[in-house]
Amino acid sequence: MDRLDVMRLFVRIVERKSFAQASRDLRIPRPTATHAIQRLEAELGVRLLERTTRSVRPTPDGTLYYERSVRLLADLEEVENVFRDAEPKGPLRIDMQGTIARFFVLPALPDFMRRYPAISLNLSEADRMVDLVTEGVDCVIRAGDLADSSLTGRRVASFPQITVASPGYLDRFGIPATPDDLDGHRMVAYVASGTGQPYPLEFGKNGRDWSVPLPFDIAVRGAEIYTASAVAGLGLIQVPRYRVEQQIASGQLVAVMRDYPPPPMDVHLLYPQSRHLSSRVRAFVDWATELFRKAQSDA
Repeated sequence: MDRLDVMRLFVRIVERKSFAQASRDLRIPRPTATHAIQRLEAELGVRLLERTTRSVRPTPDGTLYYERSVRLLADLEEVENVFRDAEPKGPLRIDMQGTIARFFVLPALPDFMRRYPAISLNLSEADRMVDLVTEGVDCVIRAGDLADSSLTGRRVASFPQITVASPGYLDRFGIPATPDDLDGHRMVAYVASGTGQPYPLEFGKNGRDWSVPLPFDIAVRGAEIYTASAVAGLGLIQVPRYRVEQQIASGQLVAVMRDYPPPPMDVHLLYPQSRHLSSRVRAFVDWATELFRKAQSDA
C-alpha cells in the first residue's frame, strides 16, 4: 500500500473505530491493514491509535493526523477531478427512511446508476438518526425535525401534511372539524427517537397554532406501522399527504380537519460537518436535490 492508501485506511479506521470494519469497507485483508498501520506508526515515530478489545480510538497525535489527512485527501481528490475530469467512483453508503426510499429514491435510482456507473451503492433504512462517522454512512435523508447539530446539509423538500383516521375509528369517535372537537379522541403516538416521547398532534390556521397531546393506546416507531395503525382504527395520525393518497383513494383512511393542516414535513440531506464532500457524495446530493425538487413541484 502506498502512503495515500495507508492514509485512507487510517481515516476509515478512526471513523469506524474498528480495524475489521475498515478492512471490510475498503476490501482489504485485516492483517494487511494491521501491518500497514504499524508501519505508519513506526515511520512517524508516534503512536496513532489506542487499541482495546472493544474499539479503536485515536491518540492525541492520531487525532491531529486524522484531521489533516481528511483535509489532504479531500483536496487531492478535488485537484485530480479538476485536471482529469474524472467521473465520481467508489463506494457510497446512503441511509434513508423507508417511506422516502420507497416513494421517491428507489423508483428513480436507475437514472442515478446510469449517470454514475462507477459508484457502488450501499443503501440502508432507518428512522433513527444514525451516527454517520462511526457507522460508515456517507449521507442520510431524513424527514421531520433535526436535533443533531453535528450534521450539515440542505433542505430538499417540504411536503404538506394531513390528519387522517379510518372510517371505523370515525364511526366510534366522531369526525372532528376543529381542535376544540378533539375531546374524547385518541391518537396513534409516534415516538421521537431522540427523546422517547410521543409527538403531539399539531394544527394551524390564520397564523394560530395548536399542539394537542391526545391520549393513546399504542406508541410506534416507524412510518409504515404508524400508517398501518391508523388503518386498523387505532387513532388519528398526521402524515405527509403523498404517503396516504392510496389509502384515502381506497377508502381505508379519511382526511379530517382540512381547514387546520399540520405544519409541512421538511426533508433534509445530511452529512458530517467535519467531512469534506467527496465527488461521489456531491454527485448524489445534487441528484437527490433535483429529484425532490421535481417531486415537490408535481405534488
